[in-house]
Amino acid sequence: MPGITRRKLMQAAACAALGFHWPTSSAAADEVSWLADVQQPPAKLPPETPRLSSLLTGSQGQSITTLADWQVERRRLRQQWLDFLGPMPAERPPLQLEVLREESCPGGTRQLVRYHSEIDLPVEGYLLRPGAEIRGRDRRSTLRAGLVALHQTSHSTIEEIAGVQGPPAQHLGLKLMQRGFVVFCPRCFLWQSVTSFQEAVETFSRRHPGTLGMHKMLWDAQRGVDVLASLSREVDPQRIGAVGHSLGAKEALYLAAFDDRIAAAVASEGGIGFPATNWDAPWYLGPGIKAPDFPRNHHELLALIAPRPFLILGGETGPGAADGDRSWPYLEAALPVYRLYRTPARLGLYNHHEGHTISDATLVRLTQWLETYLGVG
Repeated sequence: MPGITRRKLMQAAACAALGFHWPTSSAAADEVSWLADVQQPPAKLPPETPRLSSLLTGSQGQSITTLADWQVERRRLRQQWLDFLGPMPAERPPLQLEVLREESCPGGTRQLVRYHSEIDLPVEGYLLRPGAEIRGRDRRSTLRAGLVALHQTSHSTIEEIAGVQGPPAQHLGLKLMQRGFVVFCPRCFLWQSVTSFQEAVETFSRRHPGTLGMHKMLWDAQRGVDVLASLSREVDPQRIGAVGHSLGAKEALYLAAFDDRIAAAVASEGGIGFPATNWDAPWYLGPGIKAPDFPRNHHELLALIAPRPFLILGGETGPGAADGDRSWPYLEAALPVYRLYRTPARLGLYNHHEGHTISDATLVRLTQWLETYLGVG
């Protein structure tokens, strides 16, 4: 099988046994050259280092030493999180995808589309397709890798990330399309036909009493995966990833944790720790996470993502900075789960120390991660 290394075949078999799909059509290197660098602990941890539960100790206090044991624990953890997030419909409705507008953009085309997130609840997003001249495509396949690109907190929402307006530094979806990915940028529910976050939460709560806003964000992000998966002649369903900055990074974390169709992801400055940002807001997880006996924490979500590649980008300091050295304990807690898979642990923290932003230099790392682990375009 030309172009597929023996190592990747073994990795694919191991992941398939646990219900994951490992992309084997990539022409890129097996690993990013800097993987070991993003798995090094900081020289000094911040004083308030969180106490995190062991992920390799089961509910009865037993040690988890095998993949089979972890698979049982993984199902338990996943269900506990879903119980906490609250119920959403058991089935997602047909997309009913409709193109509202199409235009050329640098490197390809951009469509504003409408689709149904829930029954009788239309939502808009931008679908960006690279032109034939975009380099980096795997010529053995007519299919491209796809990305759900989740926007940050901004009243411009999808207009910025899709490159319609706003500063070029915010055009993440457009830039990744120009690298050869098919990119879908869905609008977060906080800006869907409402005038405030509070109105969005109240409207959602009337429709789904007892369900947290973060589950709605997860649901909508999964609908973004549905949009890409529906493009069966364009997108390889085994090479779909997720990326987001700030608010979008929070969504990328949850999407990767709860949707096994995500093969690789990057979360920039979302704040992996509860104290790092406003996770207690009613549109995220609510004030319950501040209770002294609240049992969940986000190292568990990192473990749910294993063995799929997940990179956290941290800015360390400055206004809004949410990830950095203080994020390391969460990765340290999850890495033993990654190592159970007997494949390279593709979990890392790149602390660029540039604040709450994605600089050009950081974008290079982000792009290399996605191109390596999803395939180039």
